[in-house]
Amino acid sequence: MNNNILALSGGVGGAKLCLGLDRINSQSSLTIIANTGDDFKHLGLYISPDIDTLIYTLSGINNPTTGWGRDDETWNTHSMLEKFGIENWFQLGDKDLALHLYKNEQMTMGLSLTEITQTIAQQFGLRSRILPMTDEPVQTMIDSDMGLLSFQEYFVKNQSKPTIKNISFSGSREAKASPELQQAIKETDFDAIVICPSNPYLSIDPILSIDEIKTFIQSSTQPVIAVSPIVKGAAIKGPTAKIMEEFNIPASVISIAEHYHSLIDGLVIDNKDDTQAMQIESMGLQVKVTNTIMKNDQDKIQLAQDVVAFAETINTKGGS
Repeated sequence: MNNNILALSGGVGGAKLCLGLDRINSQSSLTIIANTGDDFKHLGLYISPDIDTLIYTLSGINNPTTGWGRDDETWNTHSMLEKFGIENWFQLGDKDLALHLYKNEQMTMGLSLTEITQTIAQQFGLRSRILPMTDEPVQTMIDSDMGLLSFQEYFVKNQSKPTIKNISFSGSREAKASPELQQAIKETDFDAIVICPSNPYLSIDPILSIDEIKTFIQSSTQPVIAVSPIVKGAAIKGPTAKIMEEFNIPASVISIAEHYHSLIDGLVIDNKDDTQAMQIESMGLQVKVTNTIMKNDQDKIQLAQDVVAFAETINTKGGS
């Protein structure tokens, strides 16, 4: 199989499907736009959690238990910092720390986040392209009952416990897609665009806040498919359902369809939500019902195959 696929992805959940899409393509034909709204500085280092998760996952060295970080990691630096009393709520393993030291050295030499990401991806032997949504600073900000929090303060430091009132993306109006991403979306003949089952509000919406990216997807004549991160009223991972509840939005595949309605041609939902398919179809979207819970690599590959096959059926009907 060799389909040119453009995927929009956050971290753990999106990376699982990206692994499947990477595995089913025989050549370097998967391009991933990675969320950078989570990026922040910690201990003086610039960190891109979603990009790192994608790199580690696609190279097969991610921690299979947490989904983030590296497998077979050590924590000597982290432990020593704690002994010094340094605020150290964001965990960086020793191997992970080495990557960030390299990344920051390259930044001081004037290289962009995209250029550095491509170099690291090559070092890890990746064939798929991972392109940050922008090289410019965009911060996902959470207006909560604890005040205004950065994404990592909300998600990691406070473990997603604060009640969210509003989500904004600081800097997104000014930010532009990188030259490499602009070239990719202008010159690549994609067969389909896939919105991975990442958190719509915290992982995908930041990507869509970059006007060039959203405009490209809206104007695409190729099928645009989203995979629901909600199964039977619950999030497979992370605070998606909690956020929907706080926004007074029912945690359902119907709500996911409504959220992406202006962008997508089809929605992939889990077998457990098959009774919702007709209602989604009544909204003018096509629906694929399959297993979306990815417990192992075979599940990831099978879902990727299902998504691509679904896109091909939409394409035979004249595109979007």
